[in-house]
Amino acid sequence: MTKDKKKTEKEIKDIEDVMNSTDNTTEKEAQKAEETTIIDKDIIEEEVQEIEENDISEESADDKKSKKGFFKKSKSKTDELKEELETANLKISEINDKYLRLYSEFDNFRKRTIKEKSDIYKTAGEDVIVSIISIIDDFERALNNTEDNAENKAHREGLILISNKFKKILESKNVKEIEAMGNEFDTDIHEAITQVPAPSEDLKDKIIDVIEKGYTMNDKVIRFSKVIIGA
Repeated sequence: MTKDKKKTEKEIKDIEDVMNSTDNTTEKEAQKAEETTIIDKDIIEEEVQEIEENDISEESADDKKSKKGFFKKSKSKTDELKEELETANLKISEINDKYLRLYSEFDNFRKRTIKEKSDIYKTAGEDVIVSIISIIDDFERALNNTEDNAENKAHREGLILISNKFKKILESKNVKEIEAMGNEFDTDIHEAITQVPAPSEDLKDKIIDVIEKGYTMNDKVIRFSKVIIGA
């Protein structure tokens, strides 16, 4: 019985040793597995963090690219608007210049037309006035060729009366006789018929005789004075 007991105790001890060994091995394996799991977790976390950083970097690059494209596009649109504005300003300037030239031409035309109308009004009936002046010349010649005596008194008074009436008509039309006798020769109002020796030194290059009187109408010469100049 004692041998059997000792044998049994030995077997139990061997079993306990095996069990303890198994437990130690299992514990070590479990610890090793746990350490491996921790290492794998750290590696995975590092990989995940790296992936996230790459994604953020790529996203940031995309954002920058997008923003750059946006600003570039905005800049291009701004340039287009500036070009359109410059083109519009040029067109406005051209239209303004055309308007100013047209207005200037129209204003000149208006002034010229007013002046022409005014001249027409001023010289209206010029041909009739010149004809009346010719009649006055005839009356003056008749007076010069009629002797001033008692026999011709009534005749002369009639000629003077009619001549004065014609002259009043000319005055009402602002017709004036051009002064010529003894004045300097002026091509604007005088017409030289001939040149003869002057009777005195002070009459040289001056008008010494008037063949036909000249007249102006509203300061416009409607008939030049026909004169003789002293040499």
